[in-house]
Amino acid sequence: MRYLPHTEEEIAEMLAVIGQQSLADLFAHIPADTRFQGELDIPGPLSEWDLTTHLEVLGQSMFTGSSRAVLIGAGSYDHHIPEIVRSLSGRSEFLTAYTPYQPEMAQGTLQGIFEFQTLTARLLGMEVANASMYDGASALAEALLMALRIGKKKGTVAISSAIHPHYREVVKTYLEPGPFEIVELSLGDDGRTDLSALSAIDDLAGVAIQSPNFFGIIEDHQQSADFVHGLGALYIACFSEPLTFGLFKNPGSAGADIVCGEGQSFGMKQSFGGSGLGMFGCKQEFVRNMPGRVVGQTVDKDGKRGFVLTLSTREQHIRREKATSNICSNQGLCAMTAAIYMATLGHTGMRQLARLNYDKAAYLRKGLLAAGAKPLFSGPVFNEFAVVFEKDFTPVRQRLLDQGIAAGLSLEPYYPDLGNAFLFCATETVSRALIDELLEEVRR
Repeated sequence: MRYLPHTEEEIAEMLAVIGQQSLADLFAHIPADTRFQGELDIPGPLSEWDLTTHLEVLGQSMFTGSSRAVLIGAGSYDHHIPEIVRSLSGRSEFLTAYTPYQPEMAQGTLQGIFEFQTLTARLLGMEVANASMYDGASALAEALLMALRIGKKKGTVAISSAIHPHYREVVKTYLEPGPFEIVELSLGDDGRTDLSALSAIDDLAGVAIQSPNFFGIIEDHQQSADFVHGLGALYIACFSEPLTFGLFKNPGSAGADIVCGEGQSFGMKQSFGGSGLGMFGCKQEFVRNMPGRVVGQTVDKDGKRGFVLTLSTREQHIRREKATSNICSNQGLCAMTAAIYMATLGHTGMRQLARLNYDKAAYLRKGLLAAGAKPLFSGPVFNEFAVVFEKDFTPVRQRLLDQGIAAGLSLEPYYPDLGNAFLFCATETVSRALIDELLEEVRR
């Protein structure tokens, strides 16, 4: 198949039908000062071996997970991926499978997605889960739109300022062009979200809180959900580290109406920020307003078990202008990978791994505090936490980088008032010996 399927003659014929002289005329409605002028400075083609060498040089200029250790989380976490997950998710049946519109041709894919939904619903404590979304950020934005649909005439949503900054930017991209208002909630001294400002909002449709939040603090979902429900709004629980629910109470059992977040931790490499997996669940009563797709279990005319797309609500299907979402992909391979990962670990394995992450982070945090750092917030944490250094930590961080250890993410670019605060993360991939080496460098 040719990369460019249309000839010049075919393009001219199509332009004539719509009354245009050239392809450039298709963009005439875009103001000239916002359009690129001139020729793009794109390098010429390379041979295969020259391209390989070029990419290797680029790779050497970046600090990647192949280095000794990366003690940074912030929404993307370095976890061990069992070989069984790589092996099964790499099978051609999964890698080459497309969206299962024809159930008679895609029973294996549909069953795999059904298993993912089942495992996700159990993990999050929800009655129903969809067949996944793009990533945690878009899942949160879709959850807030869902709350606005359910709230009908209500036009305001509130989100915690401790939700991942990238997630909040995506929410603004989704909602600001519409007739909606976004209120950001401040934090208390413990790092948990302060809900007191909500009482003054008359048309509150939903409230979103992330736990663990961007600073690693575990929020009190039960208390927050009760307060939000008392105001007649929906409570949305967000997450970027689903492994948390192997140790802490899941959001559904704490009263959340909608739960959404990022599933990258479940068998997916960090890969420079992608790909991601949006996990999404809600109460059964809201399923008709849920975005994405739902695979259901049924029986054929012979009574044999089968699987079909039970709910598919995007605009390309029959709902059209009544669609709840324009999400066009369910990240099928990522969802399959997450399902294999969850099934591999099981309930016991998930809990043991979560406990290991908790203990590793606690050991690192205790060591940093003993070395003179102070906690940014007093609330409980999981495998991530923020500390403040009295002296400039940047030189120490650079020395550690020179030793192949990426230690801590500066919070100043995201929260300018947090000058010398850094966010640390420790997962099961970090050894105690390496943590001790890091602490020794900090104490110098």
